[in-house]
Amino acid sequence: MTQADKKLRLGEALVEEGVISQEQLDRALGEQKATGQKLGEMLVEHGLITGADMLRILGRNLGLQSCHLRHGLIDPTLLKLIGEEEAERLAAIPMFKVHDTLTVAMSEPQSLPKIDRLRQLTGCKIRPVLAPGPNILEFIKKYAGGNTDVDSFLASLADSDVEVVESQAVDEGPGTNLDKMVEGSPIVNLVNMALLTAIKDGASDIHIEPEKRGTRIRYRIDGLLRDLMKPPPGLHASIVSRVKVIGKMDIAEKRLPQEGRVRIVAEGREIDLRVSAMPTLLGEKMVMRILDKANLRITMEDLGFRPQTLTVFRRMLRRPHGLVLVTGPTGSGKTTTLYSGLELIRSPEKNIVTVEDPVEYQLDMINQIQVNDSIGMTFARALRSILRQDPDIIMVGEIRDQETARVAVQAALTGHLVLATLHTNDAPGAVARILDMGTEPYLLSSALNGVLAQRLTRTICPHCVTKYYPSQNVLADAALKDNHNRVFRKGLGCQRCHNSGFLGRTGIYEVMEISAEMQEMIHRAAPSHEMRKKLRSLGVLTLREEGVLAAVEGKTTLEEVLCVAHDDPSEQTSTGTEAPATPAEPQKVMI
Repeated sequence: MTQADKKLRLGEALVEEGVISQEQLDRALGEQKATGQKLGEMLVEHGLITGADMLRILGRNLGLQSCHLRHGLIDPTLLKLIGEEEAERLAAIPMFKVHDTLTVAMSEPQSLPKIDRLRQLTGCKIRPVLAPGPNILEFIKKYAGGNTDVDSFLASLADSDVEVVESQAVDEGPGTNLDKMVEGSPIVNLVNMALLTAIKDGASDIHIEPEKRGTRIRYRIDGLLRDLMKPPPGLHASIVSRVKVIGKMDIAEKRLPQEGRVRIVAEGREIDLRVSAMPTLLGEKMVMRILDKANLRITMEDLGFRPQTLTVFRRMLRRPHGLVLVTGPTGSGKTTTLYSGLELIRSPEKNIVTVEDPVEYQLDMINQIQVNDSIGMTFARALRSILRQDPDIIMVGEIRDQETARVAVQAALTGHLVLATLHTNDAPGAVARILDMGTEPYLLSSALNGVLAQRLTRTICPHCVTKYYPSQNVLADAALKDNHNRVFRKGLGCQRCHNSGFLGRTGIYEVMEISAEMQEMIHRAAPSHEMRKKLRSLGVLTLREEGVLAAVEGKTTLEEVLCVAHDDPSEQTSTGTEAPATPAEPQKVMI
């Protein structure tokens, strides 16, 4: 098969997937004949496709894994196996070695002569992975010149790279030999590499998942899972055992879920890991939650509050007593918002106590209690004990049941400021949720200071930001159909944002402060849709309107907002297009 045939097949695949049009392909092929440049490189250079699209389709055509190289995926010490000159000639760089198999990133992984040469130079079996040629040459130059900067931990790849604090002996159980499983430390190296790469990239979780033919390791960045690495087949049990050891879990128990916690020292700082093991049909799945204080934004200004919303929320927090609720789905940043609230109001004159499941971050001047259901230390029991500890401010990690709700409301009524989280879709829904738990309306109306509902939306990457015009459907969904000439911003995708167009997240907030009118509505247990209608008449923006306003201001995209913030269907039906304060006109948005 000729090189031209391969190029044509790439082009046809791009057209078939709708990445480019046939007209664009024909024009590029004509230019390619004149210049001799590779078709894929030309399309990327002209901005018609992204490097990720080209890699994905080329890899699939060749039946190989593909990746874009970055620090943490490569062991720099392996470059000496083939040398800088030979690596440049072959356009290949070793990534990592497990036993006698060497995984190598290559720009032409289908070239048998190059694979044979690599096998001859290294004495290893070669597992080729597709990567862009310029990307490979970039890392050859970096590592050949000793420029590993903050990634110098990969130069030794020893167990000390991730130092486990307060490690304890683990009963390995019968029939296991952990020393043999990690002999030569390839498993230790691999787990270290996954941990340190995830920490450096600001990931919140690492997922180690069993597959029929091996293991898949992914990490969550800005709320979305991304592939981190795919270890060679046959290593899953050893990887799981290594994670269990550092998590102080029973490596012999494979049938029941387990949880562990460990503190490690990485990148020069202490980081907590919460480890969870869950048996599946193909083996145990591990999830490691990374609790890195470096990622904890504790001041409210950093969380994305608009000035009007922040003023109301601060007013709710500074009242001497009462109940303040923060609501939203799992992973929407509720606990971080509560921590920022505690940071605002804590002082040496106040006794602040929290009850959490689990304690995620340890804070100064605050007494933190961890729930332990297995010994009967529930939220409700901890709350009752806290009330005998002379507290001024109490934070409840989550109100889950009737007893916890009742104790929290009683504490708010007896002179304490109580902060708590709840799972509801919006601010008015929190009232209905607490009432459904059996709390009397007259008690809740007297206790509640206000409710903050929130979501997290990804922010546009500043390194690849560009202008665009959203489609008519998107504008209509965002109630901006008269703004078809308005220019919005989005990210094209670059190496810094992993070709996603987004880097980091910010919050969008709906705040409901309890006024005398709202208090009367709660007292008579008014339905949620009436409370929503009342809030809109007061000019309070819904979550979706807050998000659209963030998109208008260039912080995020309309498409992202529409994915994370959904208005109540009855609300849309009743109000139609008559929004009292449309986010399309920021000057009219007042709280």
